[in-house]
Amino acid sequence: MRIDLDEIQSYISSNSHILDLGCGEGDLLLHLQEKKNITGVGLENDPNHIAQCILKGVNVVEHDLNKGLSHLANNSYDVVIMTLALQTMKSPDKVLDEMLRIGKECIITFPNFAYWKSRWHLLIHGRMPVSDLLPYEWYSTPNIHFCTVRDFEVLCHERGITILHNTVVARTRIDQYMTRWNKNLFGETAVYHLTR
Repeated sequence: MRIDLDEIQSYISSNSHILDLGCGEGDLLLHLQEKKNITGVGLENDPNHIAQCILKGVNVVEHDLNKGLSHLANNSYDVVIMTLALQTMKSPDKVLDEMLRIGKECIITFPNFAYWKSRWHLLIHGRMPVSDLLPYEWYSTPNIHFCTVRDFEVLCHERGITILHNTVVARTRIDQYMTRWNKNLFGETAVYHLTR
């Protein structure tokens, strides 16, 4: 399981009602069902991912998140989750507001574009970095709103959003250790647990 998904589990109480936006193949929901006894549903627009969810027995609804979430009632979920998808949304600030309307809490993960390896790649090569986490060339990337840890915290402050927990994760031990010194520089993926 991805390192950001491991961290998410600690923010979710057993028996919670979960909505997973952009749930992919349903791995997180399945894991939470098995380990935390949650009930939940995923929203996904990729037909192949939807098919995988169905094969795994994960509840999934086909939906394009860029079309909004107005069909979902206020406070209808305990937690709304979005992992590594906020940067692909046309209006990430509006999606964040909707998540906190629909859920009592939300959990967001996103790639930190201020990560030192990305900065180094730009400095040395003068080109947008391509990595295992973000395996796209600049012209074909779904990432349209690049965000850093600091950018996201400013957005939360401007929107009156309370940060319950936040951390950054990295795949190497040295980077994980260095996040204690500077999370914006050494954190590869940001994980935020939010409420109003």
